[in-house]
Amino acid sequence: MSQFYYSHHIFMCQNVRTDGRDCCNSDGRAGELRQYAKDRAGEWGLKKPGGVRVNQAGCLGRCSEGPCMVIYPEGIWYRYQSAEDIDEILFEHIMNGEPVTRLRLDDE
Repeated sequence: MSQFYYSHHIFMCQNVRTDGRDCCNSDGRAGELRQYAKDRAGEWGLKKPGGVRVNQAGCLGRCSEGPCMVIYPEGIWYRYQSAEDIDEILFEHIMNGEPVTRLRLDDE
């Protein structure tokens, strides 16, 4: 096991703004996809000590780029749109240690 309880923490924005401005969960899909990520991590045996924790987050401050997530300890940001995107992030980044370039947000 790694020196940390979880090797990765995934923070997925679930913020909803009521004033009409862009936000990650405007259409409700961010919530559905977070649940999908949690379920998929469980199916793939990733939800365990030394594995991954999928967390709900409030606003991560990148509203117009969302829905978005950030994965620590690397601090890599992603924009995702579908279950297929979630699968790719979990498989490539979490399981294989290779960030998914096509979904990655700029660090700035």
